[in-house]
Amino acid sequence: MRNSALSLLAGSLLVGMAGCGSTAREPVIVTPAPGGVAAAAAVSDSVRSAHTPADAAFMTGMIHHHAQALVMSAMAPTHGASPALRTMAARIINGQKDEIALMQQWLRDQELPVTDPAAGGMDAPMHGGHHDMQMAGMLSAEQLAKLDAARGEEFDRLYLTYMIQHHQGAVTMVDELLATDGAAQNEMVFKLASDIGADQSSEIERMRKMLIALLFGDGGSLHPRTDRTP
Repeated sequence: MRNSALSLLAGSLLVGMAGCGSTAREPVIVTPAPGGVAAAAAVSDSVRSAHTPADAAFMTGMIHHHAQALVMSAMAPTHGASPALRTMAARIINGQKDEIALMQQWLRDQELPVTDPAAGGMDAPMHGGHHDMQMAGMLSAEQLAKLDAARGEEFDRLYLTYMIQHHQGAVTMVDELLATDGAAQNEMVFKLASDIGADQSSEIERMRKMLIALLFGDGGSLHPRTDRTP
């Protein structure tokens, strides 16, 4: 009796499996439609990444710091700067404009207030002030006025002297950020700060060599004379 029951059960399973061979369907996987609320929230969360108040303060302050370097460098073509110094100033303008744009976009992505150094015109950083003096390396209003009044070799000398000071301040800001507990863990903040520190340290060395050539070279080799007798 037991054997008959087992045979009947086995036969039923075989019939069922044979029937499934021709009619079985693949499982249907349902995926959420793109652009839905969940997808939008995920994208938003990926853009807004973890950061500290020190990160936000660094990005905001460095935008303002860079803005003053742009003002200083924009003087080179109109103040009789040497070709070598004009090249240096143009390189600083190109690099720091790009960095300002990256820092502003980061602030927007974090839904933080965005510093606009051009508000009121690019001369805004010319005025100096209490906020400027709190940031390392920033020139005072008197120093900026002195640079603006200089021409030729004197402009080159002051520009190099002041920009070395300015760059050293930026490197100090980077060092302070990296030394702050919990700061610069955000990937974008760490990369940008590291790049600024490395680039400006390299430019400091280049400007020191230019300044030495100007002060102790062959009559100021950055401004070669054309009236020398053979």
